[in-house]
Amino acid sequence: MNEQQLNSHECAEDASCHSNGRSSHHSDKTKANLQSRLNRIEGQIRGIKGMIEKDVYCDDVLNQIAAVQSALNSVGKMLLEGHMKSCVIDRIQEGDHDVIEEFLKTVNKLIK
Repeated sequence: MNEQQLNSHECAEDASCHSNGRSSHHSDKTKANLQSRLNRIEGQIRGIKGMIEKDVYCDDVLNQIAAVQSALNSVGKMLLEGHMKSCVIDRIQEGDHDVIEEFLKTVNKLIK
């Protein structure tokens, strides 16, 4: 494993690892809401895997995939809104205008 892979692996295992040394400002209520939504999505994905194993009709599987995508989009919108209202505004107020370009790149990735 090279150094980049090792660091990436360590970050995946360490919840305190944040991009560029920054962290988010989520309240405990927001974190619990996001985790609950992601747990449901994880369950939906396991369900889809089971559907494929059982040779369930393709249209039914595709409908479940659409539901997961919608649920992920909802989580993404929540995070994006919180990011804009806290992290982005804070960094602009600190004089860091590079955050605007970073934010736009992130939005472009989400809407692909």
